[in-house]
Amino acid sequence: MPRPRIGSENLTIAQLEALLDKRRSKIAKFERQRTKLQKKLEGLDAKIASMGGSAGAGGGHRGRAKNDKSLPECILEVLTAHGKPMKVTDISDAVLKMGYKTNSPKFRGIVNQSLIKDKRFHAASRGFYQLKK
Repeated sequence: MPRPRIGSENLTIAQLEALLDKRRSKIAKFERQRTKLQKKLEGLDAKIASMGGSAGAGGGHRGRAKNDKSLPECILEVLTAHGKPMKVTDISDAVLKMGYKTNSPKFRGIVNQSLIKDKRFHAASRGFYQLKK
């Protein structure tokens, strides 16, 4: 619906209210459509994930995974529980097993970066990390 020009005609309050009501009605209709489509997308994402695919990878906004603890905190727990130096791959696998969620296809590299940057961790030897003593 085109907007009436201000000054080109004098609209009454009743006419302005009618215009607002039409717009509110259209907005409500679009919001209902969006909700229905969002539910369909979530259902498709669940089906894709159950088949081992990456839900939401077909384009659009994927969203960031939400976790209760940060990655360095999870790594700290893993290394504390293990007590000995561990390979980066083993650390990343253990972090995922404890329920850490990620959308990254290169999660091992992110774990490696966290191990390098965080001062609580120390490289015991090439590819092995432990807690700093």
